[in-house]
Amino acid sequence: MFNSEFNDFAANPYLDLYPSHLRSQIDEINEWVYDGINNGVYRCGFAKKQGPYNEDILEKQRYLCGSSLTEADIRLFVTLLRFYEVYVVHFKCNKMMVHGYPNLFNYTKDIFQYPGMSSTVNMAHIKSHYYGIIPSINPFGIIPIGPNIDYSSSHDRARFST
Repeated sequence: MFNSEFNDFAANPYLDLYPSHLRSQIDEINEWVYDGINNGVYRCGFAKKQGPYNEDILEKQRYLCGSSLTEADIRLFVTLLRFYEVYVVHFKCNKMMVHGYPNLFNYTKDIFQYPGMSSTVNMAHIKSHYYGIIPSINPFGIIPIGPNIDYSSSHDRARFST
Protein backbone atom coordinates (compact mmCIF):
# COMPACT_ATOMS: atom_id res chain seq x y z
CA MET A 1 0.00 0.00 0.00
CA PHE A 2 2.70 2.49 1.04
CA ASN A 3 4.45 1.98 -2.30
CA SER A 4 1.52 2.63 -4.63
CA GLU A 5 -1.67 3.89 -2.98
CA PHE A 6 -0.50 7.51 -2.84
CA ASN A 7 0.77 7.70 -6.42
CA ASP A 8 -2.03 10.10 -7.39
CA PHE A 9 -0.55 12.62 -4.93
CA ALA A 10 3.15 11.81 -5.36
CA ALA A 11 5.61 14.09 -7.13
CA ASN A 12 7.49 10.96 -8.18
CA PRO A 13 4.91 8.17 -8.53
CA TYR A 14 7.40 5.90 -10.28
CA LEU A 15 9.75 5.67 -7.29
CA ASP A 16 9.60 2.02 -6.27
CA LEU A 17 10.25 1.79 -2.53
CA TYR A 18 9.29 -1.89 -2.38
CA PRO A 19 10.99 -3.57 -5.36
CA SER A 20 10.14 -7.23 -5.72
CA HIS A 21 13.76 -8.41 -5.55
CA LEU A 22 14.23 -6.69 -2.14
CA ARG A 23 10.86 -7.41 -0.49
CA SER A 24 12.01 -10.17 1.86
CA GLN A 25 15.01 -8.07 2.95
CA ILE A 26 12.81 -4.98 3.41
CA ASP A 27 10.29 -6.97 5.46
CA GLU A 28 13.06 -8.36 7.68
CA ILE A 29 14.58 -4.91 8.23
CA ASN A 30 11.16 -3.35 8.84
CA GLU A 31 10.58 -5.84 11.63
CA TRP A 32 13.65 -4.87 13.65
CA VAL A 33 13.35 -1.15 12.78
CA TYR A 34 9.80 -1.16 14.14
CA ASP A 35 10.52 -3.23 17.24
CA GLY A 36 13.81 -1.65 18.19
CA ILE A 37 13.50 1.93 16.96
CA ASN A 38 10.05 3.10 15.80
CA ASN A 39 8.26 1.52 18.74
CA GLY A 40 11.28 1.76 21.07
CA VAL A 41 10.82 5.49 21.58
CA TYR A 42 7.23 4.89 22.66
CA ARG A 43 8.25 2.17 25.11
CA CYS A 44 10.63 4.70 26.70
CA GLY A 45 8.09 7.51 26.61
CA PHE A 46 5.35 5.56 28.30
CA ALA A 47 7.54 3.62 30.73
CA LYS A 48 6.25 3.55 34.30
CA LYS A 49 9.63 2.78 35.85
CA GLN A 50 13.33 3.23 35.14
CA GLY A 51 14.87 0.43 33.13
CA PRO A 52 16.89 -0.39 30.10
CA TYR A 53 15.81 1.63 27.27
CA ASN A 54 22.66 -0.92 14.18
CA GLU A 55 24.33 1.30 12.58
CA ASP A 56 26.54 -1.55 11.32
CA ILE A 57 24.60 -1.87 8.06
CA LEU A 58 24.97 1.84 7.33
CA GLU A 59 28.71 1.60 7.80
CA LYS A 60 28.91 -0.61 4.71
CA GLN A 61 26.21 0.70 2.37
CA ARG A 62 24.24 3.85 1.68
CA TYR A 63 20.77 2.52 2.46
CA LEU A 64 19.40 -0.32 4.58
CA CYS A 65 18.90 -2.67 1.61
CA GLY A 66 21.94 -1.61 -0.41
CA SER A 67 22.19 1.16 -2.97
CA SER A 68 18.46 1.91 -3.38
CA LEU A 69 16.17 3.92 -1.15
CA THR A 70 13.36 1.62 0.05
CA GLU A 71 10.36 1.57 2.34
CA ALA A 72 12.65 0.33 5.14
CA ASP A 73 14.66 3.54 4.87
CA ILE A 74 11.56 5.72 5.05
CA ARG A 75 10.38 3.83 8.12
CA LEU A 76 13.67 4.46 9.92
CA PHE A 77 14.00 8.03 8.62
CA VAL A 78 10.75 9.29 10.14
CA THR A 79 11.84 8.13 13.59
CA LEU A 80 15.37 9.50 13.27
CA LEU A 81 14.04 12.83 12.00
CA ARG A 82 11.78 13.21 15.03
CA PHE A 83 14.40 12.09 17.52
CA TYR A 84 15.81 15.45 18.68
CA GLU A 85 12.69 17.50 18.16
CA VAL A 86 10.29 15.14 19.94
CA TYR A 87 11.64 11.93 21.41
CA VAL A 88 14.57 13.32 23.43
CA VAL A 89 12.35 15.70 25.39
CA HIS A 90 8.86 14.25 25.17
CA PHE A 91 9.71 10.56 25.57
CA LYS A 92 12.96 11.04 27.53
CA CYS A 93 15.06 9.10 24.99
CA ASN A 94 18.31 10.84 25.79
CA LYS A 95 20.72 8.08 26.73
CA MET A 96 22.45 8.29 23.33
CA MET A 97 22.00 10.97 20.70
CA VAL A 98 21.75 10.30 16.96
CA HIS A 99 24.81 12.45 16.23
CA GLY A 100 26.75 10.02 18.47
CA TYR A 101 26.22 7.52 15.66
CA PRO A 102 27.82 9.24 12.65
CA ASN A 103 26.43 6.78 10.13
CA LEU A 104 22.86 7.27 11.42
CA PHE A 105 23.12 11.05 11.56
CA ASN A 106 24.60 11.34 8.07
CA TYR A 107 22.06 8.79 6.79
CA THR A 108 19.23 10.96 8.18
CA LYS A 109 20.62 14.04 6.43
CA ASP A 110 21.11 12.06 3.21
CA ILE A 111 17.48 10.92 3.11
CA PHE A 112 16.22 14.39 4.06
CA GLN A 113 18.14 15.71 1.05
CA TYR A 114 16.77 13.03 -1.30
CA PRO A 115 14.89 14.85 -4.10
CA GLY A 116 11.40 15.75 -2.89
CA MET A 117 11.86 14.41 0.63
CA SER A 118 12.41 17.63 2.58
CA SER A 119 9.15 19.07 1.26
CA THR A 120 7.29 16.28 3.07
CA VAL A 121 8.70 17.32 6.45
CA ASN A 122 6.74 19.86 8.48
CA MET A 123 8.53 19.94 11.81
CA ALA A 124 6.18 22.56 13.28
CA HIS A 125 3.25 20.23 12.64
CA ILE A 126 5.13 17.20 13.98
CA LYS A 127 5.97 19.03 17.19
CA SER A 128 2.53 20.53 17.73
CA HIS A 129 0.98 17.11 17.19
CA TYR A 130 3.22 15.18 19.59
CA TYR A 131 3.36 17.82 22.30
CA GLY A 132 -0.37 18.47 22.10
CA ILE A 133 -1.96 15.01 22.11
CA ILE A 134 -0.62 13.35 25.25
CA PRO A 135 -1.62 15.41 28.28
CA SER A 136 -0.31 12.80 30.71
CA ILE A 137 3.22 13.56 29.47
CA ASN A 138 2.77 17.27 28.67
CA PRO A 139 -0.24 18.57 30.64
CA PHE A 140 0.28 22.21 29.66
CA GLY A 141 0.91 21.55 25.95
CA ILE A 142 4.23 23.37 25.94
CA ILE A 143 6.03 23.03 22.60
CA PRO A 144 9.83 23.43 22.77
CA ILE A 145 11.32 25.99 20.39
CA GLY A 146 14.47 24.03 19.48
CA PRO A 147 16.73 22.41 18.72
CA ASN A 148 16.21 23.02 14.96
CA ILE A 149 18.69 20.53 13.48
CA ASP A 150 19.99 21.47 10.03
CA TYR A 151 19.35 18.32 8.01
CA SER A 152 20.40 20.14 4.84
CA SER A 153 24.02 20.33 6.00
CA SER A 154 26.62 18.17 4.28
CA HIS A 155 26.85 14.44 4.89
CA ASP A 156 29.28 11.69 3.91
CA ARG A 157 26.87 9.18 2.34
CA ALA A 158 27.95 9.87 -1.26
CA ARG A 159 30.99 7.70 -0.53
CA PHE A 160 28.73 4.73 -1.31
CA SER A 161 27.66 6.02 -4.74
CA THR A 162 28.34 3.72 -7.67
